[in-house]
Amino acid sequence: MIRALLLASITLFSLSAPLAADERVYELRTYVANPGKLEALLARFRDHTCRLFEKHGMENVGYWVPLAQEDGADTTLIYLLAHRSREAAKASFAAFGKDPEWQAARKASEEGGKLLAQQPESVFLDATDYSPPVRTGTPGGVFELRTYTTVPGKLDALHARFRDHTMALFSVHGMRHIGYWTPLDADKGAGGKLIYLLGHNSREAGLESFAAFRADPAWIAAKSASESANGGSLTVPQPEGVKSVYLRATDFSPLR
Repeated sequence: MIRALLLASITLFSLSAPLAADERVYELRTYVANPGKLEALLARFRDHTCRLFEKHGMENVGYWVPLAQEDGADTTLIYLLAHRSREAAKASFAAFGKDPEWQAARKASEEGGKLLAQQPESVFLDATDYSPPVRTGTPGGVFELRTYTTVPGKLDALHARFRDHTMALFSVHGMRHIGYWTPLDADKGAGGKLIYLLGHNSREAGLESFAAFRADPAWIAAKSASESANGGSLTVPQPEGVKSVYLRATDFSPLR
């Protein structure tokens, strides 16, 4: 009974308080450092890069390192920026790249060798209509970056399931909503991917929350109904269908 009332209150809140459109363009960037260079890369961001990003009009949202070795715990930095527009992002990065302070900081940091093992990956993102406003702060715990790849033509059905069922059930099972996005570019998954970020008290808590969520009769019914109405699974088969990376925030991350 209590659980049913909680679900009802969440649903009523979502219907009575529509989210304001988030018109910012987000950029999810992934850097892979050379062996032994991650700490130097983090120091460069901490001491120079983040401040210079802000100087040139970019908003620092969050900076994370994977928890698991197989996800790049010793080599990988994942971070999220917000821009006023794609054009603003291009202009900001052009100005940043020409900034003498950045050029000096980069040169100094690479005296012992290049920090990056490869070109950074960049994915521009648009917030979904059901994404909460992405706010910085210190909720604590860990984060989970999840990427869903849909069967062609089924992204709208996946959005509907998240909008109408999944998000409320995530809340019931103790997960925190950070943001939900779709890629803007075709070569990065536009029209076929959902990328979202959750907060958990710990990795163990996240795993327990998902186990309880998957066993929830309300979720089982919603999943079954959406798949029956859309001719089967909304996501492609594993391992590509659903990917999850648990993350810890860096000490300089605005969202941590």
